[in-house]
Amino acid sequence: MRIYPEQLAQQLNKGLRQAYLLFGNEPLLKQECSTQIRQAAEKAGFDERHAFTIDAQLEWNQVLDCCQAMSLFSSRQLIELEVPESGLNANQAKALQEVIAILHSDILLLIHGPRLNKKQESTKWFKALADLGLYVPCNTPDARHLPRFIQGRCQQLGLQPDHESVLMLAQWHEGNLLALAQSLQKLTLLYPDGTLTVVRLEEALSRHNHYTPFQLVDAVLAGQSKRSQRVLRQLEGEGIEAVILLRTLQRELSQLYKMQEMGSKGTPLNIIFEQFRVWQSRREIYIGALHRLPLSTLIQLLQQLAALEIRVKTDFDYQPWPALSALCAEMCGVQTHTMAQHF
Repeated sequence: MRIYPEQLAQQLNKGLRQAYLLFGNEPLLKQECSTQIRQAAEKAGFDERHAFTIDAQLEWNQVLDCCQAMSLFSSRQLIELEVPESGLNANQAKALQEVIAILHSDILLLIHGPRLNKKQESTKWFKALADLGLYVPCNTPDARHLPRFIQGRCQQLGLQPDHESVLMLAQWHEGNLLALAQSLQKLTLLYPDGTLTVVRLEEALSRHNHYTPFQLVDAVLAGQSKRSQRVLRQLEGEGIEAVILLRTLQRELSQLYKMQEMGSKGTPLNIIFEQFRVWQSRREIYIGALHRLPLSTLIQLLQQLAALEIRVKTDFDYQPWPALSALCAEMCGVQTHTMAQHF
């Protein structure tokens, strides 16, 4: 059964399941969910806790022994398994299925790891555990869903933000949920009445947003010109190297160019997405980018990007950020007519 992190407490109040799967890219959510599960397990008499990391050095017999070494006088046990970033290989998946086969009511299994794709969610071990327990995806909310996430957190803490405050909190904390949690806790102390306004936020908080090059890519693919400029300014302020952004944008432009080429030869869009392994949730922004950026435009952008990269690597006094800003705007469909001025 699949639930969201905010639904976990309610499910735990109904009783414990045999297994819990916490997978995703958001450390804060995984930490909070793990804590809730451990506390519920301890209340239910699971006094022993054993933690293992699944890697080449793991002795699976130790895990199996924990499951089998039960007697009338033994404690109930919580067994935690950490899945590596690379996922499970065939031997590890087989060993995990052996563990699943001998689970019983005195064993609670908590398994956590990185974000899973559809293929991984279709594996035998995952389906078996999902049938036994709860799957809690712990992923960082994207910019579109972050305001709703913040509204939910505020409600839990007894805070009543107005609409503008929610949007400001989202803009200031995007990509940094740990800072968001800390800010909300601070606000509960500063304003016992729970009322949040833009004025109160500006008095109490500073910006904690933390962007990555991938969020810049998502913004330009979606044609979000204002957001892309905001992300770019933040990345510049954080001291990220321009070359890293150039390489990241180059990969996306090259991929879009290959997609357009395949499409011009009559290849169906779903086949193109399958070949380039574009997740279903991301296909909408790629469709928008393909409509907005025809082959001729992509060629021009790739040429401009190549010239910009050469300039960055050969002229150490050159400041590339204005040109990068113009390039991102062009990718969003905004005609700047200023690119040539920067070379």
